[in-house]
Amino acid sequence: MEAPTLSKRERLFSRKLIETLFSGGSSQSMAAFPVRAVYIIKERAHEEPPVQLLVSVSKRHFKHAVDRNRVKRQIREAYRQNKQILTNAVPESHQLLIALIWLAAEHYPSCEIEKRVVRLLQRIAEKL
Repeated sequence: MEAPTLSKRERLFSRKLIETLFSGGSSQSMAAFPVRAVYIIKERAHEEPPVQLLVSVSKRHFKHAVDRNRVKRQIREAYRQNKQILTNAVPESHQLLIALIWLAAEHYPSCEIEKRVVRLLQRIAEKL
């Protein structure tokens, strides 16, 4: 089995899709402190990946970019290692848009972040 990757196509950066995720009343949210997930499932276009991810860390929690980048790196790595939980659960004709948002004002160890991200991914997969 090849090592999991997180390609550019799997990142959520389209303003239109992000607005759909956050402004639409059909999106759902759940938290496993210190990470909150906001997600929506929609019809998939033919070339889109089954899951697209957005990671957000607020400047309110970490004033320095190095701190925000560290947390984003930890979240992305935890997702990358465990993304098959979601990719296996998403129906073939649908796409999952997910935003992982950091809620705490302090750093956590990577293993703790990974546990929380895995818990969120499993709970989302159960709901699909």
